[in-house]
Amino acid sequence: MIKKVQANEVRLGMYIHQIRGNWMEHPFWRKSFKLIQQKDLDKLVSCNLEEIWIDTSKGLDVVKTIQVKNPDGVDSDILPQSIKKPVARVSVEEELHVAKIIQNKAKEAVAAMFDDVRMGKALEIEEAKSLVNEINQSMERNPNALLTLIRLKNVNEYTYMHSVAVCVLMVALGRHLGLSEVQIKQAGTAGLLHDIGKMVIPNEVLNKPGKLTDEEFTIMKSHPVRGWEILKSCYQVHETALDVCLHHHERVDGKGYPEKLSGDALTLFARMGAVCDVYDAISSDRCYKAAWSPAEAIRKMASWKDGHFDESIFQAFVKTVGIYPSGTLLKLQSGRLGVVIEQSTKKLTTPIVKIFFSTRANAHIPAEIIDISKGMDSIESLEDPVKWGFDLNKIQGI
Repeated sequence: MIKKVQANEVRLGMYIHQIRGNWMEHPFWRKSFKLIQQKDLDKLVSCNLEEIWIDTSKGLDVVKTIQVKNPDGVDSDILPQSIKKPVARVSVEEELHVAKIIQNKAKEAVAAMFDDVRMGKALEIEEAKSLVNEINQSMERNPNALLTLIRLKNVNEYTYMHSVAVCVLMVALGRHLGLSEVQIKQAGTAGLLHDIGKMVIPNEVLNKPGKLTDEEFTIMKSHPVRGWEILKSCYQVHETALDVCLHHHERVDGKGYPEKLSGDALTLFARMGAVCDVYDAISSDRCYKAAWSPAEAIRKMASWKDGHFDESIFQAFVKTVGIYPSGTLLKLQSGRLGVVIEQSTKKLTTPIVKIFFSTRANAHIPAEIIDISKGMDSIESLEDPVKWGFDLNKIQGI
């Protein structure tokens, strides 16, 4: 039986038949699923959704509340024990300090691993697994801190920091998709190691500032296979890392490389890796191309309707980082400028913004953090921080 329920009636064991509304307005990538994980229940309860439909033939039905008398004589409803409030998160500012330490450790670990590979040494990844665990814990406290920091990379350290960034994005996406803790850590480790094959690509090809020749591009395209060969020789590496390393440049339409896999031949982790890899690549400064802003990168990827990405995974990714990712400069209807510092739990189109400048007065104003989802203002346009001459990193305190 299909029936409509309230958010506070939902409990573990129910089969969610449909969440009505725009996919951007709720945090779930699947149209229907059995609710078996507490973190998914927490998300559902916190979203203030108006229409949730369950299928009682595939899962549990609603448990009616029990009315009891408190010691003071007041009636009180007892809800099922499975309904819990979402875990409280720390602020972005509080988590940023820890996240910076984690990011630096990750950068050093990746650099050391990649240098070992370049010198022909055996790959040791135990430290990588420990770092992925720390990254996962940071994301649980507040995902916006590391998602903000991964944008900070210069051209010279791109290869190392790109691997750290893809690791962070894989963990964030895995958490959003409701993967198990084991799977999340496997996804993160895979992200950290996905480009290890680039360490055997000649520097003159890897860091060439101009367009690659056909021959050079062929050499560059060999890095997934070369990386797979390196990881295959290491008994500590899980199959997930091998899969993502070999297949992160594949496409769902079969036009990727190296094996031109398509459709169901691509695993969930390979599809995740493809999205995370491209997003960080196009939103980073490269030796041959300037970065697109985070919001522009999302727009560009959304416009590729040719079977580049798995649509459901891409939609989940957008919900993970936001339509206006952290670090995006926005002009509001009030004429004020602000930088996105967090994503709202209510809607993708209403982030939390740090206001700092008035375009009408053409002057800086006292910094103020506003949640656009509360109707305090609305977005008028995306803005280019370069045109305004702003250092958004300084404004964000990073």
